[in-house]
Amino acid sequence: MREWIPIPGSVKARLIEAAIHQFELDGYEAVNVVDLAGKASVTTGALYHHFGSKLGLYLTVREDMEKRIVERMEGAAEAAGNRGRPAVHAALLVAFDAAVRFTVCRILGEQPPVEREDPVATVLRPLLTKHKAPAAEILAATWRASLLTVAGGATSAAARASLVYVLDPNS
Repeated sequence: MREWIPIPGSVKARLIEAAIHQFELDGYEAVNVVDLAGKASVTTGALYHHFGSKLGLYLTVREDMEKRIVERMEGAAEAAGNRGRPAVHAALLVAFDAAVRFTVCRILGEQPPVEREDPVATVLRPLLTKHKAPAAEILAATWRASLLTVAGGATSAAARASLVYVLDPNS
């Protein structure tokens, strides 16, 4: 069994569930470890034991969600031909729908508190022609902005329609 998959009901699982809820509700900066541990019915010591820090817990949650999103993006891009505008559109829209379904729009929309490679841009880059590859970062930022729009209270349908418009103004 992979270490990042906690046993249901375990301390680690309760911390991850509480973290997903709190980071989605309040954002990384606003989450307090004492409150987070309390919501998971564990001590802060348990949080530090399993994850080392609030950042360690956040990165565990975020990386797991990003992995799930990336897998869906790759599948959608492949189904759309693995190249060009149709693959990019399919990948981003499937990723948007998954983030909404998983209720992790703020988590994935916010910039992570540490500098690292953007996994969404990484998936998009090979779908674009060589001279358009720099657009991967812009498209990933647009996708994140649409997620933050949902996290801010807009309906997912309105945010998705806006994303579709940006991806294809003729639609």
